[in-house]
Amino acid sequence: MIPILALVLGIYMVIDNMMNEGPEIEIAFTTANGLEQGKTKVKYRDVEMGTVEEVRLNDNFDGVIAKVKLDRQALPLLRTDTRFWVVTARVGVDSISGLDTLLSGAYLQLAPGTGEEGERSFVGLDHPPLTPAGAPGLRLSLTSDRVTSVSDGDTVLYKGYKVGRVETMEFNPTDKLFHYQIFIDAPFHELVNSSVRFWDASGISVSMGANGLNIQTGSVESILFGGVSFGIPEGVKEGEAVAANTDFKLYSSYDEILENPFEYGTYFVVTFGQSVKGLLPGAPVEFRGIQVGKVDHVMFKEGQALTLKNDAEGEGAPIPVLIYIEPGRMALPDRESSIALLRKAVKRGVAGGMRASLESGNLLTGAKYVSIDFYPDAPPATEGTFLEYTTIPTIETGLAQLAQSVNSILHTIDALPLADTVAGANTALATLNQSLVGLQAIMENQSTQQLPVHLDQTLQELREAISSLSPSSEAYQSLNSSLLSLNRTMANLESLTRKLADQPNAVLISSDPIPDTIPEVSE
Repeated sequence: MIPILALVLGIYMVIDNMMNEGPEIEIAFTTANGLEQGKTKVKYRDVEMGTVEEVRLNDNFDGVIAKVKLDRQALPLLRTDTRFWVVTARVGVDSISGLDTLLSGAYLQLAPGTGEEGERSFVGLDHPPLTPAGAPGLRLSLTSDRVTSVSDGDTVLYKGYKVGRVETMEFNPTDKLFHYQIFIDAPFHELVNSSVRFWDASGISVSMGANGLNIQTGSVESILFGGVSFGIPEGVKEGEAVAANTDFKLYSSYDEILENPFEYGTYFVVTFGQSVKGLLPGAPVEFRGIQVGKVDHVMFKEGQALTLKNDAEGEGAPIPVLIYIEPGRMALPDRESSIALLRKAVKRGVAGGMRASLESGNLLTGAKYVSIDFYPDAPPATEGTFLEYTTIPTIETGLAQLAQSVNSILHTIDALPLADTVAGANTALATLNQSLVGLQAIMENQSTQQLPVHLDQTLQELREAISSLSPSSEAYQSLNSSLLSLNRTMANLESLTRKLADQPNAVLISSDPIPDTIPEVSE
């Protein structure tokens, strides 16, 4: 009975040990610093959860593997995203941690995740995570094409106030970009939306403008150690909420955000048959004086440089210009769906007379820009394609149109028969010259030169004759008396004529008896 009882008791102890035994896991580290087999403990919330049983090199000899025996109660904590790291005394930028390890020694810290249970192989962290596991907030990714002063552990600011931290920073040689992971604590994560922009807020920004000296600084911590700030640029509408791990671009400064405040845009091509000298990359694209985009660059189609010749109408080969238009500048939401709305609006606008033109922005510097407006009298046109881009029809206006008109006038003048006209004018001038020579010969003749003397004598005699007929002269009085006599005679003649008309016999017989002037003597 005793052997049977011992066997039963042994089986019970084995089964009980198996049922109460904790899991074994493996954790990979780059070095074994702080790890001692049989001594280093594993803790969670300062409660011992297991012990490091073995430390060995990995198969590639570029790291170590720590074999850890955990208590059974640690089973629910082993998930796919559970993290382990060695806790030692550390002095950071804004904190000092792990001072208790100076007496008790280093230990492994366990931070449970939220993934699936059952994981048994983990990769240990070289540094403690800056954000506790399960902390409320929002984790995001930032990408930059150049190195910045931002590094892991730097602060994330909103209007100068600390709202989060930079967790990791690494360079990916595949895409040649710098990748940052940041965490924004709750409730500040609600400030993040699709219109938010992130920029490097490290150091001090100094600029000189028309308003004087402008100095922008962040917090003292960001000045000394660096940091990231975020906000919505002025004039940009608030966007939609974003999900965790959404990727944003990290700008080098706040001024760069002002130059590129919008994230979404699309490309169009406009072609000009005139000189594009002065149209530089970055020149504004305006719609009725409001900037809606910018010029990307002047482009050439493949092989076009070999066919730069005039067409049948005498116009030179058109120069294509690639422009970038942003829907956010036209009060549309700064998101990808607005690009489709912009393209539909451009298609309707072209059918309604919308055209692009090349305008002069500064007569002194010769800088030019692209202007978009409606021209109801413009010839009908439709959208086209150039390479993979949609084209917007163009029209010549302003100085270019004036230059074209002047050029047309000059061509008209050039087509006139100026040579024949000049030849005729030369012949007329030669004839006139001969006439002048003849006139000069006449003037040089002696008789012609005596003509003014004779003319003067004639005028003097005429003057004397006229003076002899003045009212005080005898000739005038004699002539006046003769005229009076003539008038009386003419009056008598007129009376006789009337009498003869009435009495033809009046010449022979007197009609009226002549009165006797001597009266008769009475008896």
